[in-house]
Amino acid sequence: MSTPLAPSPWPALPADSWTATRQTLHMWTQIVGKTRLALCPMLNHWWQVPLYVTPRGLSTGSMPYAAGACEVVFDFHHHELQLYTSDGEVRRMALAPRTVADFYHEYRSLLRAAGVAAPIWPVPVEVEDATPFSQDQHHHSYDPDAVQRFWQILLRADQLLGEFRGHFTGKASPVHFFWGSFDLAVTRFSGRPAPAHPGGVPNLADWVTREAYSAEVSSAGWWPGGNGQEAAFYSYAYPTPPGFAQAPIRPAEAAFSEQLGEFLLPYEAVRTAADPRRLVLDFLQSSYEAAANLARWDRRHLERH
Repeated sequence: MSTPLAPSPWPALPADSWTATRQTLHMWTQIVGKTRLALCPMLNHWWQVPLYVTPRGLSTGSMPYAAGACEVVFDFHHHELQLYTSDGEVRRMALAPRTVADFYHEYRSLLRAAGVAAPIWPVPVEVEDATPFSQDQHHHSYDPDAVQRFWQILLRADQLLGEFRGHFTGKASPVHFFWGSFDLAVTRFSGRPAPAHPGGVPNLADWVTREAYSAEVSSAGWWPGGNGQEAAFYSYAYPTPPGFAQAPIRPAEAAFSEQLGEFLLPYEAVRTAADPRRLVLDFLQSSYEAAANLARWDRRHLERH
């Protein structure tokens, strides 16, 4: 039996209030996430690469390396990046205003000093700006208050997405933070293959996208906004079944974005709601039902009744 969230306030985080910090943190999470990509064995749909929400911030979880196992943690309490190894070693570097290039070089030195060999592709993905990390001098902001509010939202969203995931007995992803798209996501699967994804994601090989979407899905999550969009919970289906955009979705604040091809529930509507938990769970369930019913999923055998 799940435990509902404690009735604590959801913090305000307008997208334009922390643009520079968000963009810098996005690049930092990509650098650390690529370490996970380098060290962890391949899993379906790239499930070996995301980060995970923890009581301290974001973590890679345990990663194998030559001498044992290691973990890298973004600690948003103390605003440190922490490297732990299974031989008891702990190394730290500050999370503070600094360029992506500076972060990248110190982080690589941190790994080498701990004996962690992790060759990574040193270029960002899923963004238009492909400046190599080692040369990125234009992203250099870090607002600790904004980052902490971002993490507080992730904590609450992670719990709600986990609660939603628990009602599904079919194949489902963990709740995980994808550093490429910089969002928290959980995905349900019908059990059927999907047509090849058309690709076209900036600075990402199409074969990578096709592995991610090799099966029919209903996916949902939370995104902090950017590029003129405010933060929102989202829900989409791949392939998109006919009629999905016109499906009746709860609550009334949710709407389909033709630009993004998904339903959005504005974060501000959640933050100011009398019952944020119910609002989010209604959105997740109704948008999933629209996808599953229109695509004729075998819901009787995929859901917990």
